[in-house]
Amino acid sequence: MEMTFRWFGEADPIPLSYIRQIPGVTGIVTALYDVAVGEAWSRDALRQLQETVEAEGLHLAVIESVPVHEAIKIGRPDRDRFIESYCESIRAIGEVGIGVLCYNFMPIFDWTRTDLALRLEDGSTALAYDDSQLARIDLSKGTGDLPGWATAYDARTLAMLLEEYRAVDEERLWDNLAHFLDAVIPVAESAGVRMAIHPDDPPWRIFGLPRIITNAEALERFTKLVDSPTNGITFCTGSQ
Repeated sequence: MEMTFRWFGEADPIPLSYIRQIPGVTGIVTALYDVAVGEAWSRDALRQLQETVEAEGLHLAVIESVPVHEAIKIGRPDRDRFIESYCESIRAIGEVGIGVLCYNFMPIFDWTRTDLALRLEDGSTALAYDDSQLARIDLSKGTGDLPGWATAYDARTLAMLLEEYRAVDEERLWDNLAHFLDAVIPVAESAGVRMAIHPDDPPWRIFGLPRIITNAEALERFTKLVDSPTNGITFCTGSQ
């Protein structure tokens, strides 16, 4: 079993040279952070990322993540176009020899925290989540002030997305996830890439949006959508 560490690319304040010094760590978890959501990842860009990691004596072990376009999660008529782009990214990931792809199916907002540096009694800091603080966030300004979310939406775009999701309840989100998996899991099997869904974080509705990968029962349901060893789960210790 390989011990890995998350690296957020060249903009990460923790460089690969520091990560290499952590005892036991040989693998890196990262992504192509400059590719727009919905666009296919190129093999050349992945190879360059891989070479950057390997130049520091480390191994690119996991991609986290290739974001799922909102058209897929909402179930828009154009979703299959974005699913095909996703499949092309999977093929590219497999071709360069990366074996695991972590992703999530959370509407609009990825993992969410209200504080990225909560000061603890011993002087260290930690990520934190507080429902009451989340309730005070003004979404009419967009997502720019929301800590933890890598994709920023302006006020108009966010309002349009929230309106579209009014027609998406938990069961429809499950249906859209099943449609996505039916398309991508056979591609991942052929490419030698194991798909690993990240639990919703936090595992309950936020801003009125449905979330479905929330508990043990949901994980059981998920694994039965497509019965394949390639259809896996990310056991994230940071999820609440």
